[in-house]
Amino acid sequence: MDSLNVAIIGAGAIHGCHVAALQHTPGVSLHALVDIDAEKGAALARRYGCRFYQDYHEMLTDMNIDAVHICTPHHLHREMIIAALAAGKQVFSEKPVGLSLAEVAQIREAAAGAEGVLGLCFQNRYNPTSQAIRAQLADGGIGQLRGMKASLTWSRGGDYYRPGGWRGRFATEGGSLLINQAIHTLDLMQWFAGGVTRVKGVVDSTLLSGVIETEDSAMATLEFSGGAYGVFHATTCYSADAALSLEIDGERGRLRLEENQLWRITGNARTLLAQDTPPDGDARNYWGDGHRRAIQQFYTTVRDPTRPVHVSLEDAACAQAIVEAIYRSSQIRQWISLAQ
Repeated sequence: MDSLNVAIIGAGAIHGCHVAALQHTPGVSLHALVDIDAEKGAALARRYGCRFYQDYHEMLTDMNIDAVHICTPHHLHREMIIAALAAGKQVFSEKPVGLSLAEVAQIREAAAGAEGVLGLCFQNRYNPTSQAIRAQLADGGIGQLRGMKASLTWSRGGDYYRPGGWRGRFATEGGSLLINQAIHTLDLMQWFAGGVTRVKGVVDSTLLSGVIETEDSAMATLEFSGGAYGVFHATTCYSADAALSLEIDGERGRLRLEENQLWRITGNARTLLAQDTPPDGDARNYWGDGHRRAIQQFYTTVRDPTRPVHVSLEDAACAQAIVEAIYRSSQIRQWISLAQ
């Protein structure tokens, strides 16, 4: 396969991560940028040395474009993914894949008949610490899983939600903390443990209750496929964006992720196993450097679909199902079972 031309839809904060990742991915180049803000989009396109489109439908008719990255507000993901697949493009989308499992089902139907690969950006799976955790669990380094806990404490105020008007609304963001920030932590927890069978949780809006209609805090208990339990807490009401804190308890030791360092703890002994490095380009430190690896793995799959190494629609659907189950559990105050 020759060099691939890429278009990015959406010139918001996250698109810079994609631009930087493409610059470090051999055999691909940024061909076009799409944004409804013509002045902003055209200026960025000149900066990147690529074409500019204000209408993504027009961009999809450009036969020189092989792949599309979707970096738009959540409520636009479904329609753009389906349209790009129908146009024969390879598609890489930011999370969430849709606002609900019903939208995921519509995308699944569209993807089934499409020629292109659909990849989702769950970039934290590619952090060195995440890869090391998976390796430790696969090798039985700490024995059978007994439990897991995770805590995510970030800061999001009114100035984050007001611009654009789509955040903080169920109709356009689909929620807030869970579906936007904490979905990555929930994805890691289920990925490490081999799946989740049921959850019970609570979501609420505390400091932002007068600003958003969605949640800024959440807690949940997850039952994993092997019978162990995980506890999860997240909030965007902290004063800063702190690194994810995660611990996995095994019968012969623990794995502890703190300050972007992964430690194996056995008795009084602590061994440093891996460390995450700051990202390149416009990415923020607490995002990590996973975007580059996630995008590179996507294009590895595009070039050889028989050996997929990207995060697929079905992978993303697992995290979506957990998020949706926690929202539902919070409404009815009951355990929610997840279909396997």
